[in-house]
This record gives sequence, C-alpha cells and structure tokens, in this order.
Amino acid sequence: MATTTLKIQGMTCASCATRIEKGLNRLQGVKKANVNLALERASIEYDEEQVSINDFEKKIADIGYKVISDKVELDIFGMTCASCATRIEKALNKLPGVKTANVNLALERATVEYIGADVSIADLIKQVESVGYRAKERKADNVDAEKEAREAEIRNQKRKFIISAILSLPLLVAMLEYINIRIPEIFLNPWFQWVFATPVQFFVGWQFYVGSYKALKNGSANMDVLVALGTSAAYVYSLWEALIGGDKLYYETGAIIITLIVLGKLLEAVAKGRTSEAIKKLMGLQAKTATVIRDGVEQEIAIEEVVVDDIILVRPGQKIPVDGVVVEGNSAVDESMLTGESIPVDKKIGDNVIGATINKHGTFKFKATKVGKDTALAQIIKVVEDAQGSKAPIQKLADKISGIFVPIVVGIAILTFIVWYFVIGVEFAIALAAMIAVLVIACPCALGLATPTSIMVGTGKGAEKGVLFKGGEHLQNTSRLNTIVLDKTGTITKGEPELTDIYVVNGFNEDEVLRLTASAENSSEHPLATAIVKGAKEKGIELVEADSFNAIPGFGIEAEIEDKKLLVGTRKLMKQQNIMLGEIESKMEQMEQEGKTAMLVAIDQQIAGVVAVADTIKEDSKEAIHKLQQLGLKVVMITGDNKRTAEAIAKQVGITEIRAEVLPEDKASEVQKFKDQGEIVAMVGDGINDAPALVTADVGIAIGTGTDVAIESSDVTLMRGNLTGIVDAILLSRKTMRNIKQNLFWAFIYNTLGIPVAALGLLAPWIAGAAMAFSSVSVVSNSLRLKGVKLVH
Repeated sequence: MATTTLKIQGMTCASCATRIEKGLNRLQGVKKANVNLALERASIEYDEEQVSINDFEKKIADIGYKVISDKVELDIFGMTCASCATRIEKALNKLPGVKTANVNLALERATVEYIGADVSIADLIKQVESVGYRAKERKADNVDAEKEAREAEIRNQKRKFIISAILSLPLLVAMLEYINIRIPEIFLNPWFQWVFATPVQFFVGWQFYVGSYKALKNGSANMDVLVALGTSAAYVYSLWEALIGGDKLYYETGAIIITLIVLGKLLEAVAKGRTSEAIKKLMGLQAKTATVIRDGVEQEIAIEEVVVDDIILVRPGQKIPVDGVVVEGNSAVDESMLTGESIPVDKKIGDNVIGATINKHGTFKFKATKVGKDTALAQIIKVVEDAQGSKAPIQKLADKISGIFVPIVVGIAILTFIVWYFVIGVEFAIALAAMIAVLVIACPCALGLATPTSIMVGTGKGAEKGVLFKGGEHLQNTSRLNTIVLDKTGTITKGEPELTDIYVVNGFNEDEVLRLTASAENSSEHPLATAIVKGAKEKGIELVEADSFNAIPGFGIEAEIEDKKLLVGTRKLMKQQNIMLGEIESKMEQMEQEGKTAMLVAIDQQIAGVVAVADTIKEDSKEAIHKLQQLGLKVVMITGDNKRTAEAIAKQVGITEIRAEVLPEDKASEVQKFKDQGEIVAMVGDGINDAPALVTADVGIAIGTGTDVAIESSDVTLMRGNLTGIVDAILLSRKTMRNIKQNLFWAFIYNTLGIPVAALGLLAPWIAGAAMAFSSVSVVSNSLRLKGVKLVH
C-alpha cells in the first residue's frame, strides 16, 4: 500500500470536500481517502498496481476541482546527446510522485512537475545522479506552488471584492429610501440599478455559477448552488419588474450578498493561511546551505544537494544543516529547538548532531548520516503534516450532515416560498425574499471548517511545545484519558544511576574512601561502577590505577590499590570475609528503604563505609505528576524493580498506586487490566521496551530524546524527554476538543436557528448573506485562539 497527499484548489464548503472524498473512495484500488477542507488537501492510501496519482488527478478534475502540483527546474550537467536527455527523463518519470518530467538538451535543463508529499527535490537530484549525470536546482525558478496558489486566490478575491463593493455602493444608496431618507431619483431608476447589478451578478458572481454547474453535473449540491439560486432569483425578478414597469426591485439583495460572501471568502483565505503557521515555522528552522568538503575542496551548496557521508564544516553561529556524527573538532550546540533545553550541549568526536540546531562556539566537521526527508526535523514536519491532514472521529457527524444539507435546504426554501405565496397569500416579492434568505443563510461552510481548523492549530501548537500528536483521533482520545500508567526507568527517573550518598565509619575520611572505591570500580564496566566513577570525578577527585582487580559475580569486587586491600559489595561479601558491619548496617537499610542500591566498602579487612547509587528522579517528575493528579487523572507507576525500591520512588513523586516486579512482556497485560475495568488509559514509556504496552493502551505516549521522533508504537511523542510534556499534551487536547465543540455548537445553532428565522420572513436576504459569510470567518478565528493557549512549558 502507498500513500499520497494532494493539494486541491477550488473547494468552497464541506460538501465539496465530501464529494471529492466519495469520488476518490469509489476508485478501484483506493483503500481510504480523507479530504481536509481547512488544509485543502486529500490524503489517500492506495494500491499502486490498481490506481495511480494521475487517476486521482483525473477524478478530482472530473468532479470539478484542480490538483496543485509542485514544479521545479533542475540544471543538468554531463549530457552529450538526445539519448542522455531521454534516459534522464525516463529515470525521473519512474519516481513515485513525479507527474511529468521534461528534459531539454539544448537548455541542459529538466522541468519536473511532482507531488511534494511523495518525492523531494533531493530525491530528483539523486535519481539524476543514479543514471550518471549531475543535477542542481535552479533556485530562481522554484516556487512554493501551494503558497503561490493561496496568494493568487487572496489577490483574486480582493480584486473581486473591490469591484463588487464599488458597484454595489449605488444600490446601497437606493436602500436609504426604505428608511425615508430622500435621495436623487436616478438611484431609484430600474435600469440605472441594472447597470450596476449586472457585472456584480455575472462577473464577480460567475465563480458561483461555475461551481454550481460542476456540482450539479456530478449529482450533488454545494454552497455555490445556494448562492447562485438565491442571487439569481433576486436578479431575474428585479429584471422582470423593470421590463413590466414595476417598482419591486431586489437588485441590491443579490449584489450585496455576493459582495459580502466574496469578503467572507477573502477573510477566510487569509485566516486559513495562518492556521498552518506552525509548519512554516518548522520549515524556517532549516539551514538553506551547507559547507561541504569534497575532494579536499571546501564548497557551499544548497542543503538539498547534501548526500549521506558528505563531510560538512560548521563554524560558530551557523545552523547545522543535516543530521550526522562529529568526526573532527568540538563545540557546544544549542538544541533547544528540539529538546527545549536552553543550555548548549557539548559535542566531541563520535557525538551525534541534529539538523537545524545551532553551533555556538567551536568549529567542527561532521559526517552526514541523514539527509532530506530522513532528518529529525523532516520527520517532525511529516508527523505534524499527517496529523493536520487527518480526521478526528468527532468530524464524522459534521461530514454526514454537510453531505445532505444543501438538498434539504433547497427543499426548505421552495417550501417556504410555497407557504408564503400560495398558502398565506402574501405578495410574490415577500415570498421570494423569504426563500432567498433561507437559501443564503444555510450554507454549511462553518460546519466543514469547525473541526479541521482546530486540529491544525492544536497540533501545530503542540509541535512548537515538543508534543507531537500523530493524528486527529489521538488528539481526541488524549482528551478523554482518566488513567496514566508511567514506566519508572527513563520516564519518571533519568534511567542512569548516579552516586547519591557516601557514609564513613571508624575514622575513615570520606574523600579518601570515595577515591579508593572509584579507583577500584574504574576497572569495572558495570553501570553502578560507572556511576561511582562519574560521581568521584564530578567532585574533583583524581583516580589512580589499581594494582589488581577481581570481579566476584553476585557479590562485588576486590582490588589492591596503593598497598591497600579493598572490598566493595554486598553484606554476603563482607560476611564471607569475616568483616563485622556494626552500626553501618542500619544506615545501609535506611538507604535501601529510600530506593537506593547500597554497597559496603572495607579497607584492609575493616569496614570503612557505604556508598549508595540510585536511578535519580527527573527534576520535573514530582511537579508533573502532581499536576496530572490535579487534572483529575489517576497516576500509576509500573516497573520491573522490587517492591521496596518501587515504593521508595513512588513516595518521592507522590504516586500511591504501583505495579512492581512486572516483566517488560507483562506490561501490556497490566495496561489491559485497567482497560477491562472501563478506564481510558495512556501508557507512557521510552518506546523501546514498552512498545507492546504503548500499543495496548488507548493512547501510547513515547518519551523521545529530540531525535527519536518516529517511534512507530506511539500515538503521541514527547520530544523533550520529561513528564511535563504529558501535562501539556492533555491540556492541549482538552482545550482543542473544547474549541471544536464550540465551533460545532455555533455552526449547528447558527443553521438551526437561522433557517426558521429566515423562513418566517424575519431576516432580510442581504443580512442573511452577511451572517453566512462571517460564520466561517468566526469559526476559523475561534480556532486561531488556540495559538494563545497557556501550557506548562
């Protein structure tokens, strides 16, 4: 199965999106198609052997809409004859996502039209190189097709609005007569009004006729049908009145409705552009060029031209272009854009560096390991784009309603006219006005935008805060959680043992005992030994070489240092060597009750002290767990540790419910037990040992490390590696769902109340047009309020 995302131009309301979705889902080979009105994109999962992207484009065009493709020009080097051009052309056309590729031998240039979601410029260049030539992007000619299309739409609607507003002004003046304000007689002349109304109706309003034709041709109806019907009725009736010498004119109704709807579309297009700012911000983080060293020569190239294994030079203050490993030099790198940590991270030979992070001090060289769509930043952008293009379950109801809404409204409008004119017996003009008001106020635009705009802003806000939701359904599910199951190691704790205590007896010096112990443990590879050595070095203690060293499995170690015999280990080791513990045993027990691993130290057959090592709690764990509990969530800790250690850690962070001595393979069944009790459960872990439990939970939350963003088993990834991200995720999901419900409530209420009010003749058609136009803008504006949501971080 393959997936693709197509950018679609021309959708005006929810029924447009529904119609395209139905059309695509009917194609043989399409497993699932989702169309997002706010993003103006279609996400399709399909079988490549049965159907192609060209088939999708053809189907979308047949329904009456247009697929926007990306376009790029590449300079090609190394061609000598026509067969070279043909070979390159064939190679490019083979790539999935490439629609057309034309290679011009004379210009030494390739023009490629492609789907950006499926293939990148770097992939195109790589493909050219694979057949023996070299390619380079022509920067000046490359455009962001989606951005250009949106800007063109805004310019077009702005031009139409200005024309429509100017032409409608005299018709507005004519309306002053209704409130007994005297105006020049010319403004009341039917043919004077006709001159101004006609271009508004058939030039500015032509887009509604085209949209109506396309919709009706495909057996459905959309917003364009409602607007075209309503305004045409007003125009035709007014023209008839002019021809017979009557004075019941409604030219201003159609003109003002069209003007206000075009204004609404203009404001909506501008607002919709703001909903995807998070993606633009993420893309803006990327470096534009890289300094590579090829054949010993330093050269600056576009980031798209960087390939795996390139050696890249980074100077102070520069952005790191792609992901890689340091091979020469050292520096400190600001990784706050990924990890949220403001303190620069020291980098030396062998350390990983991440694209888009900033080199602060030294100059270094690194080998590129991930480029293009494989970099950490590209993966983050992909996760956010996929989430913004997905549908939350709550949207299904809105989609169903909007799919049948327009035909029902047309029926209600006709019934309104029949009742007013034939049953009640009012004037034709009054019955017509009521019918037009029903047609115009009932557009389901706001309904179609209610959910996707909130999802877009919510997931974008999450990405800015290091919380990646992998789809709208996960965002919705996170808001429903009532139980959080936390893995201990690497989630609540740092996952790395640290030296926590040193206690001495019998007149021994603390620093001296630690120096000898760390010197002995320096020969061991055990994690506990590493923690002791690191702790000693952090205190500035210099270590010495052990004269002899012997590890005793299950007991500890023995070593000889500076003519002193040293024993470090368990009670059993000391008992075996006939060393009396005395008062130190109670101190050791106290440390163990605190969840620490305590090791006894004896020097020359005399007990000298005890050192303790523990997997320490992350700085924010206690605060984050307290905030989760304040949000009404039950917090449970799950661990493979023994019960005493687990209870000690749980007590420190304020958790009362624990599951101890649970094997990694049994964590999933523990999660299932909570689900069986009717709880809605999130499992939080590191995404590796916890994979089965993450999958079993209603929401799997993986603690990432900045680069580890593509954890397949999780639904939500926290890039910043701390528990505060869970609080952010839950707060954001709850506030996003509340925002969606507000949008849906107002959209439903608007239509539910608006239609009967219009049908009762209590709403002037032009006021109905204004209300309809601004309902969509209000929904998008309400969604944009999520940008200002206050989170923990």
